[in-house]
Amino acid sequence: MSTTISVLDAGILGVVEGLTEFLPVSSTGHLKITEGLMDIPVDDKAVVGFTAVIQVGAIAAVLVYFFGDIVRIAGAWGRGLVRPEARREHDYKFAWWVIFATIPIVVVGIGAKKLIQGPLASLWVVAAALIVGSGLMWFAESRATQKRGEKESTLSDAMLVGSSQILALLFPGFSRSGATISAGLLIGLDRVSATRLSFFLGIPALTGAGIYELKDALGAGVGAAPLIVGTVVSFVVAYASVAWLLRFVAKHTIEVFALYRVLLGIVLVILLATSTITAP
Repeated sequence: MSTTISVLDAGILGVVEGLTEFLPVSSTGHLKITEGLMDIPVDDKAVVGFTAVIQVGAIAAVLVYFFGDIVRIAGAWGRGLVRPEARREHDYKFAWWVIFATIPIVVVGIGAKKLIQGPLASLWVVAAALIVGSGLMWFAESRATQKRGEKESTLSDAMLVGSSQILALLFPGFSRSGATISAGLLIGLDRVSATRLSFFLGIPALTGAGIYELKDALGAGVGAAPLIVGTVVSFVVAYASVAWLLRFVAKHTIEVFALYRVLLGIVLVILLATSTITAP
């Protein structure tokens, strides 16, 4: 089945992607709901590829926003490769941690691709994951001690937070950022450090997914123009979203997002039950 996504469709989906990629509300869930309301088949190969590609726009926004940090960390990693004394720097270790912590989601993403793009792409799964994921976020906030900052993070922290991304990969609606921020809070990181770690771990995971799916998006009915529009729009909106979220979590809990997710999950169940939108 070949699906054509118009430039207007791409612009709308780009806004949704940019707004929700890094907020703990599930960008995949919001995209699938929006696609359902627009009568775009959520389990179509071209649509799955398109949504993965426009995520690159959101990731580019993170690269630009954290450019100074990324240059510093990459520089420390480069120095550590050639100078043994530089390997004591936290930034050198952190660079390796991001690499190691990305491996689990890559392995699961490749191994479970058919399952992820098939049965687990259902909007019923999205509805359930929105609500269940909210429970994890509430639990994480109730247990959060926020005793440690970014400089006190460890490899085991990065591996645990990185592995939590698998929940969002398998269950669209769970939210990658929601899972990772919650995991960071549960291991004692402060809210800003957990959020920043979520951003850094998202860079290789989401960029890799976009590149991997590019051939499907271009080869199954999605033209270059919609891809460009969707990606550019998601970049602009995501940059503003990242800046806002970091300011927000510095002074507020993520419980408000959990409440929103529960309400959205209930609304989605009603829409599906009344056949206002159809689950694949």
